[in-house]
Amino acid sequence: MNRTCLLLLTGFPALFALASSAAESSAAPARLILRADQARQQISRNIYGHFAEHLGRCIYEGIWVGEDSPIPNTRGIRNDVVAALKAIRVPVLRWPGGCFADEYHWKDGIGPRHQRPAMINTHWGGVVENNHFGTHEFMDLCEQLGADPYVCGNVGSGSVQEMMEWVEYMTSDADSPMANLRRKNGRDKPWRLPYFGVGNESWGCGGNMRPEYYADQYRRYNTFVKNYAGNRIYRIACGANAFDFRWTEVLMADVGRRMNGLSLHFYTVPTGNWGRKGSATRFDEPQWHSTMREALKMEDLVRRHGEIMDKADPQKRIGMIVDEWGVWHDVEPGTNPGFLYQQNTLRDALVAGLTLNIFNNHCDRVKMANIAQTINVLQAMVLTDREKMLVTPTYHVFEMYVPHHDAMLVPAELQGPEYELDGQKIPQVSVSASRDKNGRIHVSLCNLSPATPVRLSCDLEGGKVGAMKGRVLTAPEINAHNTFERPEAVKPAPFEDFTPTQKGFETTLPAKSIVVLEL
Repeated sequence: MNRTCLLLLTGFPALFALASSAAESSAAPARLILRADQARQQISRNIYGHFAEHLGRCIYEGIWVGEDSPIPNTRGIRNDVVAALKAIRVPVLRWPGGCFADEYHWKDGIGPRHQRPAMINTHWGGVVENNHFGTHEFMDLCEQLGADPYVCGNVGSGSVQEMMEWVEYMTSDADSPMANLRRKNGRDKPWRLPYFGVGNESWGCGGNMRPEYYADQYRRYNTFVKNYAGNRIYRIACGANAFDFRWTEVLMADVGRRMNGLSLHFYTVPTGNWGRKGSATRFDEPQWHSTMREALKMEDLVRRHGEIMDKADPQKRIGMIVDEWGVWHDVEPGTNPGFLYQQNTLRDALVAGLTLNIFNNHCDRVKMANIAQTINVLQAMVLTDREKMLVTPTYHVFEMYVPHHDAMLVPAELQGPEYELDGQKIPQVSVSASRDKNGRIHVSLCNLSPATPVRLSCDLEGGKVGAMKGRVLTAPEINAHNTFERPEAVKPAPFEDFTPTQKGFETTLPAKSIVVLEL
């Protein structure tokens, strides 16, 4: 089947299909070498982690509707959302924040719901938080998803005793006050808690601390994060805000192996200007290009923070945890500015694809990442409107990349064209590849140009290509997105524009596309 027929069959407009087919004659050339015999590093499935904060409609309506809701639910948690997230195999979920974590007092979120005290969410919209979704509900959600919980503790406004007792409440099986309080609230056996964060953004909303002060606070609080009942906690320290390399230097020197992981936060702001981020859906090619330029800064961040970590930890025992990342646009018109609700287009999907490729390629150091956020906030997987639900283009990227979970990284060398606009250049193609336990190789390719296809020739060293299959995510317009009226405007389609060769394969990547090939 030729590419024109494929696009017509998968629902794209005929004019777009014909235009794309004609553009192949002017496609830019690229050469890829995959070294299948050098796959030695494992891509942790936790790189595909998620983040759910008490912010806007992420928790309330997005996840929690209550047991009496007409929306189908299991113990108050939406069934449709759980089904969608299970399909992308969410490996780990971070909660309760974000900035919210450092004003959250966990005892307000346990016991009979009608007796739980309310609080004001001062960070996000000034709304009243009724605490109906707390520790038991979050752990129930993780069990329904089959995901590991990653709980972020309160250093900013909480006490050492409060954090110590929360860990005991969740993980102890002893005849102790906190374990017995958990039993009184309906949970006999302790939960497994693999990941715990000691504070969030302590350089900002978590306390405006200097790195030296936070390092001392971490050492103090972490002393009382105990391992109970055989539960071994992977302890994550608050790391740097984007390009604050000194923070990483101080934490590596002053905390060192008292932590298992060190976080990093970076958001892609399309304009590079936090005061004027730009619309999620109304943009032109210069804004498309600037978004890709900003997103590609993640490569430099991971590399440079990694180099600092390598000096103190050459064995790479401490993981880099990129537990907040994604695109941050202006909120949708008419919505609460504090709720951070934004649409999600093909542009965001490309950012997700190239960012995940970066994490894959640095899997020797990057051990977890958590996109912000899961539902109805920032670069969400899922959007809801009361009983209605849709999945976003970014969701589809996470689904297409599932084969990389816990697979072995296949080193890739790419020589390709540049995408240039107004004198500024970026690589046109992003790639990562992995080999799964059955020997299949998956290659994820992103063409960042909105107009120019790429003719790619691949040599596979240490292996031979047999059968191939593929999928593509693209659309006619750069701002294509799913709405409740057209929930499947952007979705993956079969891809067959490839040819196995004696050395590997050849393919043509459509403009503005994510392609995943299975060899």
